[in-house]
Amino acid sequence: MLRSVSRIRVSGLGQLPRHLVDNISRRRYSAYESTLKNLKIGSHTRVIFQGFTGKQASQTSVAAASATANARESLEWGTNIVGGVTPGREGEHLGLPVLPSVRKAVEVLNPDATGIYVAAHQAAGAIEEAIEAEVPLIVAVAEHIPLHDMLRVCIIFPAGSTLRSGLGQSMCIGVGGDILPGTSIKEGLQILVEDNDTEGIALIGEIGGDAELEAADYIREYRAKTANPKPIAALIGGVKAVPGRIMGHAGAFALPGEPSALDKIEALKRVGVTIVNHPSRFGPVLKSMLSGSTSTGAGVATAGHASQRRELHTIARRPVPTQLTLQQGNANQKRTLYLTKSAAFDLLRQQGVSIAENANPGAQKLLAITVNRSTRSPCIIASPSSNASAAAKFDFAYSANGKPDVPIPAVAEHMGLDAGSIDSLRQVINALVTIFTEKEAFLVETQVIIARSGGGNHHTVELTAVGRFGLDDAAFRSCGRQAEVQGLRDPAVEDPTEVGIVQKDGIVYIRLEDGDIGTLVNGAGLAMNTVDALADAGGRAANFLDTGGKATSETVKRSFEVILTDPRVKCIFVNIFGGLTRGDMIARGVVMAFQDLQMSVPVVVRIRGTNEKEGQRIIAESGLPLFAFDDFDEAAAKAIELAKDGLHL
Repeated sequence: MLRSVSRIRVSGLGQLPRHLVDNISRRRYSAYESTLKNLKIGSHTRVIFQGFTGKQASQTSVAAASATANARESLEWGTNIVGGVTPGREGEHLGLPVLPSVRKAVEVLNPDATGIYVAAHQAAGAIEEAIEAEVPLIVAVAEHIPLHDMLRVCIIFPAGSTLRSGLGQSMCIGVGGDILPGTSIKEGLQILVEDNDTEGIALIGEIGGDAELEAADYIREYRAKTANPKPIAALIGGVKAVPGRIMGHAGAFALPGEPSALDKIEALKRVGVTIVNHPSRFGPVLKSMLSGSTSTGAGVATAGHASQRRELHTIARRPVPTQLTLQQGNANQKRTLYLTKSAAFDLLRQQGVSIAENANPGAQKLLAITVNRSTRSPCIIASPSSNASAAAKFDFAYSANGKPDVPIPAVAEHMGLDAGSIDSLRQVINALVTIFTEKEAFLVETQVIIARSGGGNHHTVELTAVGRFGLDDAAFRSCGRQAEVQGLRDPAVEDPTEVGIVQKDGIVYIRLEDGDIGTLVNGAGLAMNTVDALADAGGRAANFLDTGGKATSETVKRSFEVILTDPRVKCIFVNIFGGLTRGDMIARGVVMAFQDLQMSVPVVVRIRGTNEKEGQRIIAESGLPLFAFDDFDEAAAKAIELAKDGLHL
């Protein structure tokens, strides 16, 4: 997952008065917008690597271990790498200069971009160093970097991809799927609509955040003021995402009040974007649109009738999952852990928060601390009711120490509280913010009620329930922080199969309801989309499984083993797009798994991308009863047919 970062340093804003923070934030964003042109990289782009000489693997970072390997591969592909940085060291590596600091590298090498290849616990410092040296574009591997490290550094930026049908890709802007994205979809669109080589745009988004709604607002304005607007097609993953679950990417889940995938689809459709439900359909749809035909999309995902209201700082109205649904969905994932209810209450009591037992559910109000992904800032989510349908977001400046500058009166007014409740509300919010920062949480969700105190004018805000207390596990795994929190996790909501495979094999596996087709896919976005597209074709996926971006033959075999633990599975659908993953390697893994595991269910294999022909040849010549396809629709139809027939080998 890649993301670009502003070159304006903003750490320390939490210590300033609120009106100064607002002014600085406006200036900062204006300055950031002026750097968007730096996203247009090419053969001319002079690149340096930070952590250039990293060689040894470690549990804290894949990035540091792969710096040398990635540099070699990048040079082979023609990337204009001009040198690198290793702190305190000068010399030569891979025939290129090594400098002791980014500042020195800027002076000597004049780079246009830097890639961050250091251990996760060092990443924040490396990014700050590049910001201070004013490198125009900074690219960092998002995975494993703790969320709160990034909040401390600068406020960062979901996912866009562009394609000119029939002519290849004129430009690609990829931003990854972390909780705080690097460059917004809107900002990517700003570049693409002005790029002379781009005639049509393919936009890929997913569950989590509001970026696609902001993109829809921008597209509306763009189409209104442009005589011949460029055609735009879009795909949104996560229509079938499990509420409360993290679908592979660290940020692929909806925080309270955030839009669903269907909300995003509807917003884009309303501004004239054509929706597709699988990447293979972008080409035909955009080709039709570029030829002047009006396309209604192909295999468009069912969009339902979710309504959308856009107001400043007000969360859109949308259906809200029940508390029971949220509690059932809180299983451990790659980047997160959730606390037991008793552990969450203990943390609250330690902060002096009053807990009310057996409160009237109708009187409860939602109060949560989380991150506003659009403004890249921590925020309060408050609602006058127990759900997020009327909730609003209130940003505050991040501060690891001391009390935050929180707009308590505005929060109280929105929640329908009178002046007599403000002092008590302040105490509760300060306690929640303390837990959020000290425990490095991404979500602290509660329900509160108002209790009258002795008939006077002062009222007490008391907690009645906790929803989700979600903590960033990367703080422990990457940096060794928050070790005590590991003992507070809730094993009752963890599937042993899911936890074991994530921890031992780096595979993300999530069991889905009422499915009979096992899915094995490389990449979280494609895995989400495969589940969605199967549903549109009339099938039912039994699981979400992401083998990871660099799956090996052994990873594929292990994935088959896990899928086969589910007795509901009647067919396995392997859908691979080879980018980092080679198609021939995946094919060998499929053959090895079929032979070693004595498969009793049929397997449908679709391999596209890098070494796809060799992969397809290996499958075809294996002599095994494997069903190989090039086309997604044909492969999906076969998988659905086999699952319905219940064929056993």
